[in-house]
Amino acid sequence: MNVLHGIVPPLLTPMHQDGAVDHDSLDRLIDHLLDAGVHGIFPLGSSGQVAYLTDAERDDVVRRTVERVAGRVPVVVGVPDFTARRMAEHARRAVELGADAIVATAPLYALQDIAEIAESYRMLAASVDVPLIAYDVPVRVNTKLGIDMVMQLASEGVIKGIKDSSGDDVGFRRLVDANRAAGEPLDVLTGHEVMVDSMFLLGAGGAVPGLANVDPAGYVRMWDAAVAGDWDAARKEQARLNRLFDIVFTPAGLGGDAGGIGAFKAAVARLGIISSGTMPAPLRPLDDSALKAIDGILAEVGLLDTASA
Repeated sequence: MNVLHGIVPPLLTPMHQDGAVDHDSLDRLIDHLLDAGVHGIFPLGSSGQVAYLTDAERDDVVRRTVERVAGRVPVVVGVPDFTARRMAEHARRAVELGADAIVATAPLYALQDIAEIAESYRMLAASVDVPLIAYDVPVRVNTKLGIDMVMQLASEGVIKGIKDSSGDDVGFRRLVDANRAAGEPLDVLTGHEVMVDSMFLLGAGGAVPGLANVDPAGYVRMWDAAVAGDWDAARKEQARLNRLFDIVFTPAGLGGDAGGIGAFKAAVARLGIISSGTMPAPLRPLDDSALKAIDGILAEVGLLDTASA
């Protein structure tokens, strides 16, 4: 389908100390991604800490992203919420602001069965005239999008792609095979950071790794190697990125949002791309020992010159 392909980073949301969106840092981060050659940008996903943003802040991020990207790559916007009606409101506003596609999880909090989730996607797709990308992230919504449902929605033209962040590698292989057997109606992207080369080998058409905020050029190199069939180069780049991913293990005693996304933000700030690694309240900041460890890893993978740090 090629609504989405290649490397599509889920955009971090830089913040001032008071929690307001840091526009200047957001602009620099977007430039950092575009200069590296990414193939799309995905604001308001998990890495963008969409759960901590007000509706006005969501719109602000979309507006600023669309303006900065200026049509150079697709901007695909996350619209997570409790029901299809609420997601549709977010989606319509995002499209009005210039979104090229919408990314939607299953509804949050609401207890829906598979048939009801499928109908939610149909309702959402009917509310906008841009492609809808399904987002399979069970850790966030406590629901796994089944392959039968996904392929049924694809056959109806309801969804045009899927980002699989389920961590179910066997299920991903089955999804790729089912999509291929159906004539590839879907763009199938992985949300992995550390198995991306393997997912490309299986047939993924792209990746949406949060770590690409830190090193987009590394992921683009891996994508280019995979497209060229140079799997040894792809494997070597993945190994380097896997060492970089170790930054998420440096914080001690923090939850997933504070530790993982906090490490991404801290690294991007340490590289001088955003002004600070500020997290939304009540998430706790990384301590000095974690920041020092992150510096060491950035230097080890060639991103930070410690002599000038």
